[in-house]
Amino acid sequence: MKEVIKEHYGVDVRNVKKLNGYDNSNYLVELESGQKYIFKTYVFEESLFDSVQAENEILASLSSENSNKYPRPISFVDGSFEKKIEYQENVLIIRMLSYLDGVFLGDADYTKSLIESFGAFVAEMDWELKDAKNYTIKARAWEWDLQYFGLNKKYLEDIVDAHERNIIRYFFLQFEENVQPKLPILRKQIIHNDPNEWNVLTKNNIVSGAIDFGDLAYSNLINEVAIAITYICFGAENPLQMATYFLKGYHDVFPLQKQEVEILYYLIGARLCTSILNAAHSRKVNPTNEYAFSSEMPAKNLLYKWLTISPLKAKSEFIKAIGFDVVTPQTPKEALSKRYDSISSILSVSYKNPVYLEQSAFQYMYDVYGNTFLDAYNNIPQVGHAHPKVVAAGQHQMAKLNTNTRYLYDLLPKYAEQLLAKFPKSLNRVFFVNSGSAATDLAIRIAYQYSANKGVMVMEHGYHGHTRTATDISHYKYAHKKGQGKKEIILQVDIPDVYRGKYSGLDAGRKYAKEAIQQLNHSGLSVAAFISEPIVGCAGQVPLADGYLKELYPAIRAQGGVCISDEVQTGFGRLGDYFWGYEAHDVVPDMVVVGKPIGNGHPMGAVIVTQEIAESFEQGVEFFSSFGGNPVSCAIGLAVLEVIEEEGLQQKAKSVGDYYMALFRSLAQKYFCIGDVRGSGLFIGVEIVKENGEPDTPLAHHIKNELRERLILISTDGPFDNVLKSKPALCFTKENAKMVVDAVDEVLAMVYKDL
Repeated sequence: MKEVIKEHYGVDVRNVKKLNGYDNSNYLVELESGQKYIFKTYVFEESLFDSVQAENEILASLSSENSNKYPRPISFVDGSFEKKIEYQENVLIIRMLSYLDGVFLGDADYTKSLIESFGAFVAEMDWELKDAKNYTIKARAWEWDLQYFGLNKKYLEDIVDAHERNIIRYFFLQFEENVQPKLPILRKQIIHNDPNEWNVLTKNNIVSGAIDFGDLAYSNLINEVAIAITYICFGAENPLQMATYFLKGYHDVFPLQKQEVEILYYLIGARLCTSILNAAHSRKVNPTNEYAFSSEMPAKNLLYKWLTISPLKAKSEFIKAIGFDVVTPQTPKEALSKRYDSISSILSVSYKNPVYLEQSAFQYMYDVYGNTFLDAYNNIPQVGHAHPKVVAAGQHQMAKLNTNTRYLYDLLPKYAEQLLAKFPKSLNRVFFVNSGSAATDLAIRIAYQYSANKGVMVMEHGYHGHTRTATDISHYKYAHKKGQGKKEIILQVDIPDVYRGKYSGLDAGRKYAKEAIQQLNHSGLSVAAFISEPIVGCAGQVPLADGYLKELYPAIRAQGGVCISDEVQTGFGRLGDYFWGYEAHDVVPDMVVVGKPIGNGHPMGAVIVTQEIAESFEQGVEFFSSFGGNPVSCAIGLAVLEVIEEEGLQQKAKSVGDYYMALFRSLAQKYFCIGDVRGSGLFIGVEIVKENGEPDTPLAHHIKNELRERLILISTDGPFDNVLKSKPALCFTKENAKMVVDAVDEVLAMVYKDL
């Protein structure tokens, strides 16, 4: 390169050192005089030549008054500033810039004053750029300009990890919802567009200069702020605090508008995703250019941390940082009072101090006060709250077609086939409804039609829904002190509980089954169906004893009844080792009832049956569900199955669940009050007891409510309401599990601190 520089600039070069470059080659040039410059080369493209020329024009206008703050274009001997040349069989664009001395911001110690000075510097730069005009820059639409964030979607498949890919999809979704509609009304001008820690120089703990104007864009002013904040938050313990330092420094020089900072959380998320996506693409097409993906890991780490920060908290902190007032939401008590103006109080709420929610993402829920809750409780969003693939499937299909099953559309058989593929070949017919309760109701109706018997055998503490039929067969409901009592057609059997029941050991299941069969044979009832969950949730996450169903199912069938497995809570991979809970018992039921996680929160349910049973039901009155199996539900159901598969969520439930229970069992060695840890995968019960083994309901409630105050959501269940239950979304991590168990440890340490 020495000869090229000598030829075109007429100077004698002592040394040339190659520097890092994203998509061009940069060189540090030292002349014989000791003076330094930056020499830049690019593979020639006509549009790129125009962009380089535009950049030089902007730098020339800035450098006239700020020669020490920004690079100054250096002219060739012929007076031009950019040139096309042939070099070693390549056609290149060449140019040279003045060299700025200083310490990179990335190498400096971040202090409040330094970050405030960074904000002030970027604001001064933007102020100096605000009247700049260049139509080449204005016409540019590319991936690194946040207003065109959507252009990066084409790189999604370059992300190897499916869950990471879906987190990025989540931020695309949030950008489209919260940012895109507002961009047209926000201020625009030419901005640097990449004030990162390696493009900014410092001296004496003050930002002194900016380099690399190659990403200049005509974009929204707030995008400049978002980009700068993104990079200073890499590795920060408290990213919001770092952001507010920058905002204060910026706002004092170039005042920001409230509506601009209100979308800053999502813009920062978008910049992180842009960095990750382009790094993944660069790794694919040019794996040797490590500089191109140097920011990949810091960006990933911050993106995952960003999810744990409430968008509402970020917005509040950002608004306060620029001096605007934040609207205070109503209290939970006020919200509850308003709710009861139109909603019956029979619709209960969780916790002494109710949780007042606004948004959610994967395993996190955000309340109206800016708190982020770790949701270790809700098993309905099976693949995660607001999962973008599920949301997008519903949005897309809702905009296209939604009708009922009296019409033909491909999604119905397509989804039915995909769902049935998860079952044994004998279970090959499906009826779609719009809830687990409706599925239970239909299952019993089908059983009556098939068997012509009138009785139903049910499990102690079982719960199967809220319809009249479902309530009739749910011991949890009819045996409640306010319940209607057991009907004559109901045959109730003891739960085969090896912890609190009368039998334990390897043959407990056989003993419980023997008693149930004797009860069946002497009841005088001919049962149409036996229904039970494989792990009885309302009993306190109690797994049925091994061998129980294996013994009992043949007896039910022998007297003409059908065996129904209620998989509303245990299905779709939650148990880790098994996709359906009945598989753990080495049986195949005649019917399966599913709901809740089938639609990740969208109201769906289904009954899966054998062909023989389906054909018997076809002899009766017509079945129809207005919403069951509609196109939107089918699209959502398909998306749920796809996510479970592509993110390996069943396997994740297994590994995280095993770790989670191991942590609780270890804690049980420390505290006698943990009497039992049971369940499978991410369907876990922890029984809280007194020293004599009796249920300790007050302590269980205390733990639950204390965890709520620590921003962790679990619940309690069981006949004595003394069992902590945790059944989170399957994207729950080992770090999340440890957070829950550590919090329980803290609560119990306080309870027993004086003992």
